[in-house]
Amino acid sequence: MLRHLILCCCVFLVATAVSAQSNLLVQTSEVHHLLVNFEADRGSLNRFYFVTGSPERRERMRTFYTDYLNRLEQLPFETMSTPGKVDFIMLRKLLRDELYSLDQEKKEYDLVKKYVAVADPVYDIEAKRRRGYTLNSEEVAQTLHNVLLRVQEMQKKLAAEPNLSPELAARAEEVIKGHKAALKSVYDFYSGYDPLFTWWVPKPYQRLDSTLTVYAGQLKNKADKTKLPKDDGSGIIGNPIGRDEIIRQLTFEMIPYTPEELIDIAQKEFTWCDREMLKASQEMGFGNDWKKALEKVKQTFVPAGQQPEAMLDLYNQSIDFIKKNDLITIPPIAEETWRMRMMTPEQQKVSPFFLGGELFQISYPTSAMDHDDKLMSMRGNNPHFSRATVHHELIAGHHLQQFMNNRNKAYRNFRTPFWTEGWALYWEMILWDMNFPRNAEDRVGMLFWRMHRCARIIFSLNYHLGKWTPQQCIDFLVDRVGHERANAEGEVRRSFTGRYGPLYQLAYMMGAIQFYGLKKELVDSGKMTYKQFHDAVMAENSLPVEMVRATLTDQPLTRDFKTQWRFYGK
Repeated sequence: MLRHLILCCCVFLVATAVSAQSNLLVQTSEVHHLLVNFEADRGSLNRFYFVTGSPERRERMRTFYTDYLNRLEQLPFETMSTPGKVDFIMLRKLLRDELYSLDQEKKEYDLVKKYVAVADPVYDIEAKRRRGYTLNSEEVAQTLHNVLLRVQEMQKKLAAEPNLSPELAARAEEVIKGHKAALKSVYDFYSGYDPLFTWWVPKPYQRLDSTLTVYAGQLKNKADKTKLPKDDGSGIIGNPIGRDEIIRQLTFEMIPYTPEELIDIAQKEFTWCDREMLKASQEMGFGNDWKKALEKVKQTFVPAGQQPEAMLDLYNQSIDFIKKNDLITIPPIAEETWRMRMMTPEQQKVSPFFLGGELFQISYPTSAMDHDDKLMSMRGNNPHFSRATVHHELIAGHHLQQFMNNRNKAYRNFRTPFWTEGWALYWEMILWDMNFPRNAEDRVGMLFWRMHRCARIIFSLNYHLGKWTPQQCIDFLVDRVGHERANAEGEVRRSFTGRYGPLYQLAYMMGAIQFYGLKKELVDSGKMTYKQFHDAVMAENSLPVEMVRATLTDQPLTRDFKTQWRFYGK
């Protein structure tokens, strides 16, 4: 009986390993063809209907998304493979979200139409421009002049109009900027090539273009000042989205937790970090004063000019560790082709620490920076801090992710930060478990970043819930994590005014916890080796981690699937 049980277990483990390896070879699903065509068609339409905010573009994209949703619904979901069902669920979710966004755009457009429709004749001229029709230049000049008069008349009335909500003011500004873009495309196409156009149109164009610039600013300033975020002295003014929108976006990202539950999870993770930080502080001789231990670590920064080579050394240490422990397949070209660049001082105001991918971007002082800023940048990018994140940015983090995404299931364009940033932070967690830090100073460096990711959840959600100001977020990073103030300001500025979604900052820790939970399920249980698990994840491309889990564990999926994986354990 025992031999039979052992044999069954061995067969199961081999079957699981073979299944994971076979995933590396499967580059298609029953939805593959539809997804490839969808992405190509969407690209074509976005390039053709490029005028932001135009009714023409909005209605064409509505028709497009509805058509693809209908085509998707006709596919035989019940008989699909698990990867096919995953692609079905993901595309359906994406299409419905795009249609929701268009509905919101239409509602807002209708409420500001009387302010922006005055410039709509520009749309008709631009539509003819796309096909290269010979225009009646005298009529174009007259049309632009008439639009100018209508805009000027609206400018006179604008002061007496009621204020708009910040969302409506932003929508009106966006539509007018779309008019400007349409007008510019017409002018750039014909000016200098069509003699009559070049004779008739330049002056009316220049006057209308400059007037639309002013008008867009006036519409922006019609926002109700009582509803706009105030500058709390930090100079950082973002756009808190509120609890309902946070929950909607969490649902879209397949995270079945409320904002309050996520903050509670972050606090629990912080408690673990606190305990480990005190252990490291005591080992370094600073007792419970962990900030003194942190200060000593910050002082280990390398001299100016030596940061790139120091980062190369850290990369070599991490890649050697990953190879020694046989943790993941590393394609030789991936290892060969990553490269470096130095960040500009302007970029460092938003990204005070280095960024990664195929291009490894190093944040370190330049000669033009103020003395205090130089020291804060050097202290915040010391080798012990950086040791925790070089592999996050390169291998097996962002560089390897991008490399593998280009080569595995490349038709999947379901970008999510919970996969992108979660995977990179997950590697910090397992390397910690495997004793990658050599000493207490290394542990302090790794814990600093783990605490930082906990703090990101807390400050970003409190901000979007309307509970914290940007300055409170900065102070929290300085006091609770030990950030240099300039670096904390850069982090908060990046979070709320950069090109990042409201959930981006919490995606690091939550995505990492998801991957860590899946690792427990598959690796700690003995069903897969680390390498099999990691290679299988890389073979699936970017997906919500719940969908990665569904694929690797062959979860039953329904057409109307709703997120349900409560992934956080003790």
